[in-house]
Amino acid sequence: MRAMSSRLLLLVLFAVCWGCGSDSPFKYVRASGRITYEDGSPIPGGIRLMFVPDGIEAIGNAHARMGIANVDSTGKVESVTSYKPGDGLVPGKHKVVIQGAADRGGTPAVPKEDTAAETTKITVDTNSLPFEIKVPKPK
Repeated sequence: MRAMSSRLLLLVLFAVCWGCGSDSPFKYVRASGRITYEDGSPIPGGIRLMFVPDGIEAIGNAHARMGIANVDSTGKVESVTSYKPGDGLVPGKHKVVIQGAADRGGTPAVPKEDTAAETTKITVDTNSLPFEIKVPKPK
């Protein structure tokens, strides 16, 4: 788990610093919201959300960047960062990947399919902000 967190931190730093000296050709929409279980209870542990652009066209050689956000203990997401801190998301749809969600015993706290971009069915659209994500409790 610790190795995965370290790799994610490096990925975030790389993504944030990539192109720090130039302007992004994309516009951004400030994004915030909430994620909870379907019954409204918070997901345990400090989780992170990744927002993977879904069907957003490149501009020249530039591709839309994924957004990253931390979730507080109540499930609230204050802001999403894609290019510069707190800038939000490129307008459009994004797949949502949940990272770091496990109970104290290490048992996954969300369905496994929601922890990978290839399998998650969770999406958000910047036309519907703030987002409200509800996930089932794993069985």
